[in-house]
Amino acid sequence: MLLGIGNPLLDLTVNGNAELLKKYNLRENDAIIAGDAQKSLYADLMENFDVKFTAGGSVQNSLRVCQWILKKPNICIFMGSVGKDKYSEILKTEATADGVNVIYQYQDKVPTGTCAVIITTHQGNTRSLCANLAAAERFTIDHIRTPENRKYVEQANFFYISGFFLTVSPDTAYEIGKYAATKNKVFITNLSAPFICDAFSDRVMKTLPYVDIVFGNESEALTFSRKQKFGTTDLKDILLKIKNLPKENKNRSRMVIITQGHHPVLLAKDNEVLELPVPPIPKELILDTNGAGDAFVGGFLSQFIQGKTLEKCIECANWAAAHIIQNSGCSFDKSISFAG
Repeated sequence: MLLGIGNPLLDLTVNGNAELLKKYNLRENDAIIAGDAQKSLYADLMENFDVKFTAGGSVQNSLRVCQWILKKPNICIFMGSVGKDKYSEILKTEATADGVNVIYQYQDKVPTGTCAVIITTHQGNTRSLCANLAAAERFTIDHIRTPENRKYVEQANFFYISGFFLTVSPDTAYEIGKYAATKNKVFITNLSAPFICDAFSDRVMKTLPYVDIVFGNESEALTFSRKQKFGTTDLKDILLKIKNLPKENKNRSRMVIITQGHHPVLLAKDNEVLELPVPPIPKELILDTNGAGDAFVGGFLSQFIQGKTLEKCIECANWAAAHIIQNSGCSFDKSISFAG
C-alpha cells in the first residue's frame, strides 16, 4: 500500500501567451505559490479564457497515474486538505474514479485550492503553474494521528510526500519520515520546484535524512546545488552529493532520480549515475507538459511497489509521462495499459 500526502488542487488550464505571463510575473516551465502579483489571475482566467477543469495537485496526480497503471483500486491512499465545496467534490469524484482511496481533511471556511496552468506555445509547448493553496495549506498533523487514519499509516509500506507539501505541514513530513525510517519502510519525496529548493531549503534538508528516493528535474537539482553550496553544476555530481547526504535508515541506500525533458533520465544508485534514454515523441503530438513530472513519478512507483527492476520502473515512468503530455492536464485514457 502506498500512502501519499500533498496539496489537492483543482487545475484551471488555459492556452495563454507571453503577455499573460508577463502581466502576472510568471515564467515558462516554473511553479510558484500565488502572491500579491497574482491576486487577480484566477478571475481573469475565468472571465477571459476557455478554462478546462481537471483534478490536480502533484501527489494526487502521481497516485491517480499509479492507480491507472495498476488497474487495481485502493492500492494508493491520498490525504490532503480541501474545502467543503463543489471543487472538492470534483476532485474526490475524479480521484476515486481513478481508484485512489481519498481521505480528505475538510475545512469549513476556506475554499478548495486551485492551480492556474498556463500553456504557451511560442517556444514549444511549455507550462507555467501558479497555485492558490487555500484549504490545502490548512492541513494539520492531527489528520494522520486520528485512529481511523493512523491505521492507513501503519498499513502502508511506501510513503510519498512532495516538496510542495513542506510549505504546508513540514511536521507531518518529519513524523512520517521518522516512522518510515524506524519501521524500514520506503519514504519518497520530490524536490518539486526551484523555489522549494531555495526558499524552503531548511525544511527540505530536515526531511532528507529520512528519504529513500528523491525525484526532481534538472532546474530543481541545479537550484538545490547552488543553495547547498555544492560548488558544481554537473548534474551527475549533484545527484551523487544528494545521494550521499546523511541518512537515518542505514538499511536502505538512497536513490536520486532526475528528469531532463527529452534528455536521458539520470539515476544515482550506490556510487554510480545511470543514464536512461527517453523515447522521443514528435513535437506535434505534445499538447500539454503539465503533469509530466507527476506522471513520471506515478509510473515509476506503480512498478517499484511491485518489486520490478529499476529499468522497468523508469521504462514505465517514461511511458506514463509520454502519454500525459499528449493530453490536457493530468488526464489519461483508462483503456490503455502499460505493456511491461
